[in-house]
Amino acid sequence: MPKRVKNPTAHLVTDANHQKKDFLVESRDGTEQFKIFFRQSKTVANDFSCGIIWFPRGDESLILARFNGSSHVHVNRMGGEKMDCVCHVHRTTERYIQNNLSPDGHAIATASYKTASGALAELAREFKVTGLEGIAVPDQQELFNGF
Repeated sequence: MPKRVKNPTAHLVTDANHQKKDFLVESRDGTEQFKIFFRQSKTVANDFSCGIIWFPRGDESLILARFNGSSHVHVNRMGGEKMDCVCHVHRTTERYIQNNLSPDGHAIATASYKTASGALAELAREFKVTGLEGIAVPDQQELFNGF
């Protein structure tokens, strides 16, 4: 469903280790509420995460997806697939929920972004979010692959 950011000028908050920003998001018709979170390490460029959380009425929140950087190894608990320090996307799955695991514990490797801003742009594209233009900038494709 199309969504829009309600606070595109959200302030960047800095703690000892990270820069953080949270965007309030709603469906275009105003019936569904979401939050996009953005986290970037102050010292490690590829240590970042952004994600989208859904707030269903009367229920607990649910992280729908997280777009992570390549700063760490991830192993899927079901299936054992291992990703060695590559960008990867976590998605909530019914299978993980039914097995009492973290709903967004399953991840797949991706080459669709390499930077925090690129991850945020990919999240906005996939989840049909407007209002992050100029903040979420897609990564440039390498012009001369293989040269």
